Amino acid sequence: MDVVDTPAPEQQTMSLSLYDLVHFALMAAGFALFAYFLYTWASRQEVGRRYRPAMHAGLCLAAIATVSYLVLFAKWDSGFTLVDGVYEPNAEARFTGSTRYPDWAVTVPLLTVELLAVCSLTGRRARNLRATAMAAAFLMILTGYVGAQLVADGRDRTALVVWGLVSTAFFAYLYVALIGAVRASIPHMGREAGVSLRNATVVLLGSFGVYPLVYAIPVFADVTPAWSATMQVAYSAADVVAKVGFGLLVHKVALLRTAEDVAAGVDTHPEPVWLSNVHHSEGVLPEVRHPHGHSAPELLREREGHDDGVRGGATRTASDRG
Repeated sequence: MDVVDTPAPEQQTMSLSLYDLVHFALMAAGFALFAYFLYTWASRQEVGRRYRPAMHAGLCLAAIATVSYLVLFAKWDSGFTLVDGVYEPNAEARFTGSTRYPDWAVTVPLLTVELLAVCSLTGRRARNLRATAMAAAFLMILTGYVGAQLVADGRDRTALVVWGLVSTAFFAYLYVALIGAVRASIPHMGREAGVSLRNATVVLLGSFGVYPLVYAIPVFADVTPAWSATMQVAYSAADVVAKVGFGLLVHKVALLRTAEDVAAGVDTHPEPVWLSNVHHSEGVLPEVRHPHGHSAPELLREREGHDDGVRGGATRTASDRG
């Protein structure tokens, strides 16, 4: 086997500046993901019930990613020891790479759920595509993990290439499936929502492309401390773009589609929909039907009529007595 002699990326000795750069990237990404979690939690009721699964998926992945970066930061802080002006790795340092993959194994499938939840696919087609997309996303991460972490600690170029190609096959399926779902959905929504959905897809798939590029670094070059720091920063930036940037665009699509449904009379929403200080729809409450078939407004009119009759009867009785 072609085993690279240089240490794994997580086992590189780091200069003060490189160590601090990764330290900053991990902290900034963690804060961004936590802020996105709070924002999604506070705004989850702003969208219609039809698109709320996208908000729930965003909440789950933001929570998982925030905890993951908390662990990453702790491992980075405890995984190196300052010796003679450089940071020497210890046994804890290896977890700064392997911790990311369990995170991605859950959050990447949730990203596909988030996107498909604002598409126009329904019924069996939607369920089948969601299941296959989640499975492909999970297998894409799992096979990449085998090559990058399990076989010879990621230092076997042959394993990196083989498992990288297997992972790429799942990525290609995911790419084709999601683009197909978006293309099929855009004609069934307004222009602004369609443009936002397209932009969200570009951001998601574009950020996905960062991961295989970083994965391939050890295949073509010996990993140095500078490359190791670059990998950590690139992964952190891609996580923020793929989860926070994409999530905000999906939230915009969900708002616009909620306004479209209310305006078309196919759904109700209790609050007006505003986006960038632009009013898109009024708040419309659902009609509550009485068990006998009357709506809430009809019952109110009947009650008012009954009250008028009672008051009129009381007045007539009083005049009769007079």
